[in-house]
Amino acid sequence: MKKIAVFSSGGDSPGMNACIRAVVRTGIYHGLEVFGIYRGYEGMIEGEIKKMQSHSVSNIVQRGGTILKSARSMEFKTYEGRKKAFEHLHALEIEGLVAIGGDGTFTGAKIFFEEFGIPTVGCPGTIDNDLFGTDFTIGFDTAVNTALDAIDKIRDTAASHDRVFFVEVMGRDAGFIAIESGIGGGAEFVLVPETKTDLDQIVSSLKNLRKSKSSSIIVVAEGDELGSAEQIMKLVKEKINDPSKDFKVTTLGHIQRGGKPTAKDRVLASRCGMAAVEGLIQGRTNCMAGIIHGEVVYTSFENSVGKPKPLLPDYLKLINLLSI
Repeated sequence: MKKIAVFSSGGDSPGMNACIRAVVRTGIYHGLEVFGIYRGYEGMIEGEIKKMQSHSVSNIVQRGGTILKSARSMEFKTYEGRKKAFEHLHALEIEGLVAIGGDGTFTGAKIFFEEFGIPTVGCPGTIDNDLFGTDFTIGFDTAVNTALDAIDKIRDTAASHDRVFFVEVMGRDAGFIAIESGIGGGAEFVLVPETKTDLDQIVSSLKNLRKSKSSSIIVVAEGDELGSAEQIMKLVKEKINDPSKDFKVTTLGHIQRGGKPTAKDRVLASRCGMAAVEGLIQGRTNCMAGIIHGEVVYTSFENSVGKPKPLLPDYLKLINLLSI
């Protein structure tokens, strides 16, 4: 293998730039030519591919987002679109890919290999931490700390006005951000997609909590079965039916995706980027480079995307125990 390319795809996450930097410099260290593909699969189809040097990735390790940009591509979901992408890679004699992204990115890479034979090793770039085969995904730690900072600020105003705040964080299919920011932020309740939400229990507990606490924080993952934080607040408010109780909703949204990556995310991203390049050199394909218990592990795309990643039972226990 003499030429490889790196791209980011799907939602951006803090630490992607650190990963790109590691891929480029690891490739150069091993004597490879490294190319950057701009705007993910869409850029691959359009031929937005440029050769990268060591200086191309200078001064980016501390930056959020991705210098290669990201885009979702409907055309890549078609055979014709994938064929266009292959033709551009083939013209540049690119023999391997490093894909930074999540389940959609890896699913596309697997199909691409099956049709055109270009191997891909992935790096887990998603704030949701929902990929099997790594303890943490790139961007998760930063997103949690961003959410935690917001929760700390919200608690100040909640305490000042004796309010109950419903704080919605990202997590359409997974509650990792909600759980960790909820524990760290001292939330009274955390609602996540992985567990059934008992509305009556929340209402009963809130009534009891109001006897000893003047304010409460309820962290809601956006994918909770009962709906958004706004919808859940309305259900709770209706059941409590007390005009003197003050309920507010704050949706954190995309601020969780931005900002400087934490040290933890920068190190994780750098390790995954290096492991991805070395995996390609070793002949690996259709797998993700992750870190489990401090060690590099390669997990097939089929498993990293297909296997559920469970929440730690102790975390759920902590929420109930510490809210007393």
